[in-house]
Amino acid sequence: MSRLPVSPDEFHKLALRVSDLTTNYLRKLPELPAFPANISGKAVDERFGGPLPEQGLGEQAFDALPDVYAASRPNAPGFFGYVLGSGEPVAALGDFAASVLNQNVTAWRSSPAAVTIERNVVAWLAESIGCKGMVGSLCGGGSSANLMALCMAREAKVPANDHGAQGGVIYASTETHMSTPKAAALLGLGHDAVRYIAVDSNFRMRLDLLEDAIKADLASGNKPMAIVATGGTVATGSIDPLEKIADICEKYGLWMHVDGAYGVLAAMAAPERFKGIERADSITLDPHKWLYQPVDCSCLLYRNFKAASKAFSHSGDYTKVLETDPLESFAFFEESVELSRRFRALKIWLSLRYHGFAAFRASIAEDLRLAQALANEIDGNAKLERLNPVALSAVCFRYKTADDKQHAAILKEVIRRGRVYISNATIEGRFALRACITNHRSTEADVKAVVGEVLASANTLGL
Repeated sequence: MSRLPVSPDEFHKLALRVSDLTTNYLRKLPELPAFPANISGKAVDERFGGPLPEQGLGEQAFDALPDVYAASRPNAPGFFGYVLGSGEPVAALGDFAASVLNQNVTAWRSSPAAVTIERNVVAWLAESIGCKGMVGSLCGGGSSANLMALCMAREAKVPANDHGAQGGVIYASTETHMSTPKAAALLGLGHDAVRYIAVDSNFRMRLDLLEDAIKADLASGNKPMAIVATGGTVATGSIDPLEKIADICEKYGLWMHVDGAYGVLAAMAAPERFKGIERADSITLDPHKWLYQPVDCSCLLYRNFKAASKAFSHSGDYTKVLETDPLESFAFFEESVELSRRFRALKIWLSLRYHGFAAFRASIAEDLRLAQALANEIDGNAKLERLNPVALSAVCFRYKTADDKQHAAILKEVIRRGRVYISNATIEGRFALRACITNHRSTEADVKAVVGEVLASANTLGL
């Protein structure tokens, strides 16, 4: 007899309860506030904290789920904060199915269907952004993907696995994601190994300064290793000049990594903005951002399997692959930092098969259009100023007469009002209001409400 008894009939009953809750949530979603009202850290802690439950509650354990939903930030059409996908429902069902199936996607022998589906999904993603033929794997987030990419770069250019770090310099713009210096530290290179290259007026890496930095390091006996080009910076969505960076990497023998966690999937709808990406050695992209998938799901693509194997193939006897068939002998742990891996690909596979790539391409194109519509609304309002060219879907702006402290107050008031949710960024040292549109539910009315909510909030504050 099971020590954790849940019969199939009981599971069905519980699953129907969750299904009803989530269906009602999706039904109400268009009308929900972009952030839960009247919520506090203390109240949430009191509701969901408490002692370890020594004795089980049975079905009553599910009674708190409605409160969990009520105290969570919904995937509402007016959510434009950070860079986060909107939780496509078919993909959510894929997550549910994957959790019940509970596969450990380490190698074909441990999960034939899951490994095959993931390899196929990765091939689809590569093809969708114009990089057909690249391979790779799924992982938890862009930070993990960037870490693995730079580990591959280190082993390809300044090997360290056998005898420890022997130096290695990474070049990135001042707009690079925080995961770049974090990766340098974790790889034993140190924060000082990152050269931050200033950006131009469009927040793109300056190539003259990049090449000057490489030459200076070579003259000093340092070891240039990799350039991290950004395919959509977190703050402004700017895209570094990928084609010319590829030329510089080729000239100096450097690894080219494109951190496209935010923006690269926009190549599905606007490939002309990412010219040169096909020349990258590795690329990070996040389906849980602009493919609208539930968290977590990032993808690392790379061109050379041998580089991945050199970085990550350190298997013990207990993982030794005995099969000889090329499909059946495949193992993700030979090219990834992970051994235990969840079945992340199922949600993407179901979602893409259900809707088709054309639907996702159209949705991304609509997000791009809505971002331009918001930029136009801001440009047309005498009280506001836009701070960035809208290369993708991030729009940064200010209320002209407000200082930084007042902008922080405006942001809090906008969120309190609940019609839209926006975030903040620092642009050229100034506090900026920021809306990022990666939401498949958003309409033009939702986006245009951003300006109205900011103006109303400023008025409430007496500005």
